[in-house]
Amino acid sequence: MKRVNCMACKHYFVTWDMKFPKGCRAFQFKTPNLPSLDVFRSSGEVCLKFEDKRKRGKI
Repeated sequence: MKRVNCMACKHYFVTWDMKFPKGCRAFQFKTPNLPSLDVFRSSGEVCLKFEDKRKRGKI
């Protein structure tokens, strides 16, 4: 399984909610885990919405 690093994704964000400190804008949810783990647990697939935020504007 390819592991997805949510912190390198442009959809990842940190919330103010102490119970759900991590979030995904693409799937519109907050979670105590890395969002990619919840996506994998619920669908059995790696996150298909991952977009590397470090590659913005680069060809």
